[in-house]
Formats: sequence, structure tokens, C-alpha cells
Amino acid sequence: MAGYFASPFPRRESVAVDVGGVVVGGTAPIVVQSMTNTDTADVDATVAQVAALHRAGSELVRITVDRDESAAAVPKIKERLDRLGINVPLIGDFHYIGHKLLADHPACAEALAKYRINPGNVGFREKKDRQFAAIVETAIRYGKPVRIGVNWGSLDQELLTRLMDENQNKGSPLTAVDVTREAIIQSALISAELAEEIGLGRDKIILSAKVSQVQDLVAVYAELAKRSNHALHLGLTEAGMGTKGIVASSAAMGILLQQGIGDTIRISLTPEPGGDRTREVQVAQELLQTMGFRQFVPIVAACPGCGRTTSTVFQELAETIQADIRKNMPVWREQYPGVEALKVAVMGCIVNGPGESKHADIGISLPGTGETPAAPVFIDGSKAVTLRGPAIAEEFQKLVADYIKERFGGAGRAAAE
Repeated sequence: MAGYFASPFPRRESVAVDVGGVVVGGTAPIVVQSMTNTDTADVDATVAQVAALHRAGSELVRITVDRDESAAAVPKIKERLDRLGINVPLIGDFHYIGHKLLADHPACAEALAKYRINPGNVGFREKKDRQFAAIVETAIRYGKPVRIGVNWGSLDQELLTRLMDENQNKGSPLTAVDVTREAIIQSALISAELAEEIGLGRDKIILSAKVSQVQDLVAVYAELAKRSNHALHLGLTEAGMGTKGIVASSAAMGILLQQGIGDTIRISLTPEPGGDRTREVQVAQELLQTMGFRQFVPIVAACPGCGRTTSTVFQELAETIQADIRKNMPVWREQYPGVEALKVAVMGCIVNGPGESKHADIGISLPGTGETPAAPVFIDGSKAVTLRGPAIAEEFQKLVADYIKERFGGAGRAAAE
């Protein structure tokens, strides 16, 4: 990808899985996904949130299917989304009674693009394998892939107890943490092996092994990646709210992605009360874009500010430009193909301002404290104009909009080609 570094680690080879037209694994780009937090039985609320998540850039959206009412709502949700022109694959999240819901609601089984099974609560004791097999057989019948999603908050206790007992009988036993990690890995691999024995192809299986601590996630996925070539879904579960959740998720997944591990990711942020669910999509995109794996939206470079930048104009302008880009991207993706590669710089003083602006496609160097009240604008590396007066911000916004139209519009694309 032009202008981006490549990981020094080769991408781990995995089997490609088609999820409703979105390919996960193989040589496909790393896929961003998210999950609704609405009551799925509330069709209006769920459709609205799925649409918002998809517009924000979520390429797969998972919904809870926990009872008859939610299962009955799934085909209605899919139909409504289709009418709105929102073609996003829906993943059904099943726990405890997934086998029964899929059997009792065939329209739900058909409408979903993928089923998520948790081996830790798909069934207990003698019912476990039977109920797991029932979901897998349904997936085979409808041609759907399955994510076998292990979570250490609901880990198979029979497996964990057995491994703990075996470890205790060893001469030099492992720590409880090490045994728990091994139980998580084995739960995923044993379940995948059982699914394949039943008849589900490896090209229909995605694995995940979610934990809530950074070092545990890195260790578990590194080992899981060694032992299988299944497509892998990455996510730090119960990551938390705000900056804590963002930092923890980015730290854990950044390490794994840099090592070539991971085919699809979700950032599991706890929303602030009344907060925007789409933030987790934005963070996932920014993680992949910052690391150079994909491009989703134009990059806005802005200096952090210092004693030279007592004016807040550059901060406000950077925020405005970034918000404007996010707002317009759903339309720009269709109208201006390639616009996600755009680089904008909004700088606050003469120290790095001109240089950073020259490196961007279009950039502005605003005057710092004590500097001449003028703002040179650089386009494609050359000084294009100097803005002065109280309307600098509005004038620069217009220059950015004009640049996008000229470069990525029909005439600009034709000239580039």
C-alpha cells in the first residue's frame, strides 16, 4: 500500500471463509466487524443501529439471538435492511439454546450470514456435543459458516477441570494461568475438529479465543495460530470504557496484527451512557489504518500544540476537518473512489507546519504565537495560496472540498489514469 510500511512478519496463512459475500481470511484484507446492543426483538431499533454501524464502516454486524422473539425478528431485520439498500452480513450470536432457536425458526437460520457458537455454554454434560452438532448440522444445511467463539468468562469447566487435574499430577506443574490458556486453545481446536467430523468444511469455520487481559490474549492467539490454519477473529473481551478500552484493545491486537495474526477484528468498547456505538468501528478502522494494513478515511495530521500555539484555531480546524470527513465518507466512498488515501495536515506554527504540510496532499500552517498572521496552504507539496483574516478556517475547508472533487472526481481520476 503506497505510503505505508509493511509488517516485517508475513501474514499468517489461513483458510478463506465467505461470510455473506465478505471474505475473511486467506489473502483478503482484515475485516472490521461490530455488534449491536439493541434488543433484537425491537426491529426498528436494531435496523437503525445496524445501519449506523455499517455506514460507519462495519463490514459484518453481529446481533444477539437469545429467545424466540429475537429469532423471529431476524428475517424482518434482514428484509428491512435489504429495502434500505444496506447489504451487510448479519451474524447470529447464540448461547445456551441456539440449537432450538435455529430449529424452530428456519427463516432466521436462512437470513443470517453466519452463526456464532460458544463451546462453553452450547450445552452441558451429555447434551453438549448433541446440541453443538445440531447447530453445525443446521449450518451445513443452509450453507452458513460458523464462528466457534471461546470466551474465558464462559470457558468449558469440564475441560478446564480435567486439564487442571492432569497438570497437578505432573512432576513440575504449570501455573493456573498457563493451564487456563491451554484450556481456551483446546476448547477452540477440539470444537473445530468436531465440526469438521460432522461435515462442516474448514472454509466454513472461524475461530476466536477471547480473554480480557492483554498478555493473555497475545499468548493465546500466538499459540492458536501455530496449531491451526483456521481464519481467526481477534478481540479483547470486556476491554472496558473510553481510553482504557481503546488502549488495551489496540495494544493487544496491534502486537498480534504486526505478527501477521488475525483475519477480522472487533474492538469491544463499553459505551458511555448514551454514547455512540459506532465508536468501536472507528477505533478498529484507525488501528488498521495507523498500522498500515488498510485505508478507510483520509488521514488528518495535526500537531499536539505547545507554548508556541496558544491560539486554539488549529485545534478547532483539525477537529472540524476530521468530523467533516467522517460525516461525508459514506457518500464520498461512492462519489470519489480512492478518497480514503487523502492526507490532510493542520499545523499550528512555523516549526513543523510548512514541512508537514508539504508532506500532505493538502495542508495548512497556521500562525503560532507572535508569528505573522498568515497561513500558507500547500497542495501536492507546493505552496498554493496564503490565507489571511478571520475566515481562514472556512476558506481552508473549501480548499479541501475542492481538492477532493478535482482529484478524486471523474475528471481527476481520468487524468490520473
